[in-house]
Amino acid sequence: MRLFAKNKKTAGWMAFVLDHAEIRVASIKRAAQTMPSVESIASYALGEGISEKLFEKIGKELHADNYECTTLLSPSEYQLLSVEAPTVPREELKTAIRWRLKDMLDFRVEDATIDVLDVPVAKDAPVRSHSMYAVAARNQVIEKRQTLFAEAKISLRAIDIPDVAQRNISALLEPEGRGVALLSFDADGGLLTVTFGGELYLSRRIDVSLAQLNQATGDEKNAIYDKITLELQRSLDHFDRQYHFVTLAKLFLAPMSEEGVKLQEYLASNLYIPVDTFKLETILDLSKAPELKATDMQQRYFLTLGAALRLEEKVL
Repeated sequence: MRLFAKNKKTAGWMAFVLDHAEIRVASIKRAAQTMPSVESIASYALGEGISEKLFEKIGKELHADNYECTTLLSPSEYQLLSVEAPTVPREELKTAIRWRLKDMLDFRVEDATIDVLDVPVAKDAPVRSHSMYAVAARNQVIEKRQTLFAEAKISLRAIDIPDVAQRNISALLEPEGRGVALLSFDADGGLLTVTFGGELYLSRRIDVSLAQLNQATGDEKNAIYDKITLELQRSLDHFDRQYHFVTLAKLFLAPMSEEGVKLQEYLASNLYIPVDTFKLETILDLSKAPELKATDMQQRYFLTLGAALRLEEKVL
């Protein structure tokens, strides 16, 4: 299975996100000239863990067979690496990338499932080497996820990563001709992405979890804010040097309860780029899922919705 696959059904995508506590599911339908519509959301407590019986029940309840289904790997289940694009014919690209990753992975490249995301260059740039992202996951991780869906009789069309799920949301925030940075937080930490023209140009992890942000007080909170600011400054400076042809409109903070307002104010006073928050209802039709108008629900389902917003990936 490709990590990034083509859409064939018309009902849209249904995304399944698994963590230690629950399974979150969201389905989204896209239509020309209108906002993407959230068709449904649901969550299921895991209790004693994921079982084939529970997964099959979920698939039947949500009519998963009407959708293209996707799932997200967790950050610990894959590596996203920036590599120089090999100057080889298209049909030899995967082999060349695999060779380049040989000494970059923390496991044997022979045991890896690999896919690539191109990073476009400026249209008027001279022909030269450029960067691309390589996604590598252990074969056993991919096979385990495939088996879970197969045994539950849910047809799994694609396996995605959080970076791409966030890219899908960021693409909807872009003003014409300009890029945007998007920062989100969850139990796995912070995730910064930069998109332009719907493409992922930069992805960086920040070692600060949502729980740390919410629970810290006093000097500890100031230290966390300083850490986030420094990571953002370094990442955005690197982006400006490497992709000078992209003008960033602003940095968006993903929906976050009251803490998001405080962080936005701090970042706005310490970064050179405008910093703003947003609500999902500005880019998604939530009429069929009104519970998503609550900020805590938007944060909880943020990446699940991003996964359900899958775009057609260019086959490389």
